[in-house]
Formats: sequence, C-alpha cells, structure tokens
Amino acid sequence: MTHPRPRWTRMAAASTGLALTVALGFLPGSASADAARDAEVAAAGAKAAGDTLPYLVNADTDRGTTARVTKAIAAADGKLVKAYERIGVFIVHSANADFAKELRGVRGVDSAGAARTAPLKPAWTDEDKEGAPKPYSLADAPKAAADQEPLEPEQWDLRAIKSDKANKINPGSKKVTVGVIDTGVDDTHPDLAPNFSKSQSANCVGGVADTSDGAWRPYTSDAYHGTHVAGEVAAARNGVGVAGVAPGVKVASIKVSEPDTQLFFPESVVCAFVFAADHGIEITNNSYYVDPWLYNCKDDPDQRAIVDAVGRASAYAQKKGLLNVASAGNSNHDLDSDAIVDDSSPDDTTPVERTIDPSECWDIPTQLPGVATVSATGVQDLKSYYSTYGKGWVDVAAPGGDKYQIPDNPSKNGRILSTMPDGAYAWLQGTSMAAPHVSGVAALLKSTHPYANGAQLQQLLKAQADNPGCPEFYDPDGNGVEDSTCEGSKRSNGFYGKGIVDALDAVR
Repeated sequence: MTHPRPRWTRMAAASTGLALTVALGFLPGSASADAARDAEVAAAGAKAAGDTLPYLVNADTDRGTTARVTKAIAAADGKLVKAYERIGVFIVHSANADFAKELRGVRGVDSAGAARTAPLKPAWTDEDKEGAPKPYSLADAPKAAADQEPLEPEQWDLRAIKSDKANKINPGSKKVTVGVIDTGVDDTHPDLAPNFSKSQSANCVGGVADTSDGAWRPYTSDAYHGTHVAGEVAAARNGVGVAGVAPGVKVASIKVSEPDTQLFFPESVVCAFVFAADHGIEITNNSYYVDPWLYNCKDDPDQRAIVDAVGRASAYAQKKGLLNVASAGNSNHDLDSDAIVDDSSPDDTTPVERTIDPSECWDIPTQLPGVATVSATGVQDLKSYYSTYGKGWVDVAAPGGDKYQIPDNPSKNGRILSTMPDGAYAWLQGTSMAAPHVSGVAALLKSTHPYANGAQLQQLLKAQADNPGCPEFYDPDGNGVEDSTCEGSKRSNGFYGKGIVDALDAVR
C-alpha cells in the first residue's frame, strides 16, 4: 500500500506502558513544479492508450447550459457520473483523449479538465482489505483525576487551549455536527459511538454519495486518519480513553479517500462539500489536500478545473451557513512567498519538480476563499517545525504536536493522542491534528452562538484567539539556523494568523 497524503505525521509512541497502536514516522514530502507540461504529457499518454480518466466540467447553472453540456458530454464519448446542477459541476468518465478540449469549446462551459493523471482502476473488493490491529487494554493507563478521562493526563493539547475547563461550562450541543471529510471514521469506537451521526455520514469516493450502513467507515485499519481526527473533535467524556475538544457535539464521517492509495481526488471532495451542506452539518474539517496536485496552477486547464469545481462546492457549503476548516500543510512552506518548490506533484503518477507562485497556484481546499486555514503549534505555543504558514493565509493556529516541544505529560510525548480504528489510540502530529482542534472550538462557538453562520463563526474564532506574536528567532531544532521567518504584528502574523484558539473564551 502506498502512503496516504493527509496532513499528519505518523510517529511512534514514546515508552509509556500504554498498549497503544503505534504508527511509524512519516511526513509527506515537500512540494514541487514546472512539471505541468510533463504531467500533461503523461496524462495524454494515458489517454492515448485508451484508458478511462475522470473529468470535471464546470459550467453556468441555467437550464439551457445544463442541457447543452449534458448533450456535449455524450457526443464527446463521456459517461456522466454525477451532475451537481446547482453549482454547475459535472463529473464525467471518458476514454476520449480530447474530451476536455472538446468540452472547453461548448458555450457556457467555464473550465474542463482531468481530475487526475492516472487512469481509473478496477473496483475495490473485500479481498483487498488488510487485517485490523488488536484493540488494546487501558489497564496500564496513567492515573487520571476523578473528573478526567483515563488517558486525559496525556492530552496536553486540551490543557493548552483550555478545553478541559471549557467542557465544565459547556461541552457542546448535540444540535451541532462536525463533518470529518477524510479517510472514514470507525463509529464503533467506544469514544466515538455516543456522538456519531449516521444520518449525516456517507461515502463520497468517486463523486456520488453512498449512505448505506457503514459506507462511511475506513476501508482498512491503515486508513486511520479520519478516526484520529474525529476523536480530537468530539471523543465523548464517558469514562473511556480520551476526550475531544467538544465532547458534547455530534461528529459525522464523509469518506473521500481512495481505497488502494488513500488519495483525496477532487470529484470526491466536491461530493463531500455538497453532501455536508445538504445534510445539516455546521462545520467541516478538512485535514488533507486535494490530490493529485499539492498546488493547482490556474494557467493549467486541468488544474484550473480542479480549483473551479472544488471552489464551487466549498462556496455552496459556505452559502448554506457552513464553516469549512482546513489544515495549512506540513511542508513548512511560506504561502506569502513569491516562489515555492513543489516536487511531489502529481502524486498519482510520476512527480516532476516545478517552481510555483502560491498566489497563483493554490493548495486546495486550504487557499480557497472563506476557508478557515489552520497552522500547527506545540506545547510551547510555538509554530510546529513542519507547519506551513503565511501572512494573510493562516487564520488561526492550534495544537498539532511537535517532537521538539516536549510537554510534562506522563509519556513526555509532544504529539497528539486520539482515537484509532478498532478501539485503539495513537500519537500523531501534523496540521491534520491542528485543524480538528479548531473545528472543535468552532463547534463550541456554534453551541454558544446557535444563530451564527459560518462566516460569523470564523470571525468569532479570530476574536477569541490568543496571539503569542512572532518569535525573535525561530529555531525549533536548536541548530542555530533560523528555519522560517514570521512576518506581521502581535495582532496578526504569518505563524499564527489571529492567534491560537482558546476554548474557554469560546464558551464564555
């Protein structure tokens, strides 16, 4: 199995005596670039060979255009998979190498392009599933106080944003749901089952929502990312394991990762945003980037179609009152710089190095308008060494873990402890872990201000945040070399945006 691409780093647990499921170290590679041409050649080669590719066609939303585009799709040898007519996005499969080019010439079409560079693969079967790890016992857990969950002494992150204190005032409302757009959530986990919303969960892989029972669960125990994120948001205070930032709210799973690669392709994410908007979800957590491009350059027709399609779906959700929260990324990139080297794209075929301008080539959904972008911090309230940042791009910050910032918890582990499939728990670090802390605080804000829409929740998030200001010299690994430069003021800067979220202020 290839490594998945969500925004986290998989790290081994420190020796604690806890029988935790342990994930080995992995940090997604840094990004890349001038390869759009080479990638286009590779994609054209796949098309020329007669392989079927998924396409995105983005058009005006009037009835005349919809009818015209539907007819043109069939004429260009395309099979319509799903038409999201309200946002003008059509998901199509075609083996015609000129499909996108032909659709771009149709009146009313704004953009059209391939959603990936690799051809579609055969359907997933049960034979592809891998064995699940054994669940562990809490017998050796550190001693917790009477008002704590058994593993809460290990959760330095809850104390860092005062969610332990906030929960005593308001643990969150059952009327608020956070949708975890991710690899799926194991809703049978004892920490997640009490707060899980089946009616608001689905499998959106491929672009069409499947709401059959259990479709939202991870394909295998290796696809644990979404379960870890869900626990950070809303693990119940029920005397078992860990606590979430907002243990009283509901959590839903919208699965978007491919079964074999765990990649997050745009057609699946389009489905997820629309499904969340149409099923009463108030907040979505997005701890990933949309594959296959780490950065989507709008002067490339295929990448432009991805930005357009996912952007329309995100905007549709926001217009219906949702707040979309996204992780900033783990590449330590400055999104406010003039140039970034991306050497990981496309990640579904052969990456080619390119240099991009982050103001023109966007990380999706992180850089979409209206999305709350989150950087990661450690126990010292210092930007995590891996966290991407950027003045004007980062909105707020939250604990994501940092191996260089060691807390005074029983295991002396600076990463984030949360739920895993099959009743297990593990330590992870990444902006993937920071975003669900913000989603949890946003859920507490929504519980406190039930009539606030997504845009208002984002403003409330910024207002209650505490900003440590730029460090004088940022050297997280202590080698005497400044690793990143923070620009901005005490009120707003590239490392923390408006500041680190504060759950206690959110419920006051």
